[in-house]
Amino acid sequence: MKSKKFLLLLGWAAFTATFLVQAADDHKGHEHNGKRGSQHVDEVKPMYGGVLGVANDISYELVSKPDRIVLYVSDHGTAMDTKGASASITLLSASGKTEVTLNPAGENKLEATGSFQTAPGTKAVARVALKGKPAQNVRFTLK
Repeated sequence: MKSKKFLLLLGWAAFTATFLVQAADDHKGHEHNGKRGSQHVDEVKPMYGGVLGVANDISYELVSKPDRIVLYVSDHGTAMDTKGASASITLLSASGKTEVTLNPAGENKLEATGSFQTAPGTKAVARVALKGKPAQNVRFTLK
């Protein structure tokens, strides 16, 4: 008798879990330009010669050079105002870890100047807080 109750309870739990996962998946994204779901990196193309990252439907393009790092911000191809934004980037390479603070530098960009390790394969994690929006972590691999 106990095993019947256990199997019934287990079956009910599996059914409920399947339903909840499907319901969450159905509501994961929202409509943007007739497309359902979140924007993905493969849906946008680099506009400034950098590498792309996407977080919460906001596109981030990281352009890194040995003396300058620039992060461009756009929403579905439309430049986003970076006034009042703050950002930092952590560069992780074979030679070590570097923390960089980026400052607003025009309509849709944040930048820093200095001397940076920007070899291909370097990993970068940007933490960006746009005015009125919660901070996002965006990951990149430099090419």
